[in-house]
Amino acid sequence: MIQSHFGLEKLPFDQDPPRLLDQQRRIFEMLLIHARQGGLCLVLGDPGTGKSLIKRTLAGHDQKRMVTPLVNRTLHSYHNTLRILCEAFEIDYDGRDCKCERHLVNEALRLHRSGKALVPIIDDAHLMPAESLRKLRLLMEDFPASHNLVLIGQPALMHTLSLSVNEEIRSRVTYSQILHRLAPDDMTDFITRQLQAAGLGANIFTDDAMALIVRSSDGVLRLARNLAIGALVEAVRDQTRTVDLAQVNNVLRQPHYRRDFDVNPI
Repeated sequence: MIQSHFGLEKLPFDQDPPRLLDQQRRIFEMLLIHARQGGLCLVLGDPGTGKSLIKRTLAGHDQKRMVTPLVNRTLHSYHNTLRILCEAFEIDYDGRDCKCERHLVNEALRLHRSGKALVPIIDDAHLMPAESLRKLRLLMEDFPASHNLVLIGQPALMHTLSLSVNEEIRSRVTYSQILHRLAPDDMTDFITRQLQAAGLGANIFTDDAMALIVRSSDGVLRLARNLAIGALVEAVRDQTRTVDLAQVNNVLRQPHYRRDFDVNPI
């Protein structure tokens, strides 16, 4: 709908291929360094600050020289986490945990001998039970020393690792970084560049509309993206090619954007 109305070949904010911001690129480059020398890396941040973009970029980077098994379902027990890892490595995962662990270690050694860097990625690691995380750390002890385990999650993960029972994990962390929310000027630049990449002029949003989106998004990339796309949809409905305060306010009236939404008394 947006494409046909504005005459675009691609949707705004399309991240295929991913385009990293400066903050994200610095973290990505550091992860690549640790992928070559080994380590345990933490990438933390509030929801919507760009962690998934780093994950996608890392998972798709130089697949001939780097293997990046990805675990997205961290609510499972250690038993199921092992099987997800086996599935990511494309190896047999039937049998008991010790058999799965042996298969994983053997596959990691085989990849290391073939000259490939091994970078397992655990997404939403703050949701993983601490016991499963400790068992996973013990499993990785048998992996080649050059492997780099990347834990991606919210800042609550740092609190979990600060507990004395998890000191063995925290003491092995070689790199950690928190993705911060964007400043207003950086957010404006992000939205403008995303619109231009899709073929839309910077003046498609009026100054007032852009300022309202930046203020309402509170530095969160995902929220800014959703607000901007929602406003473009409202522009299509109003049959206008300029997004003004009216379109942005129509989006912000939706209950999930309002902090003080009305609740009917029982």
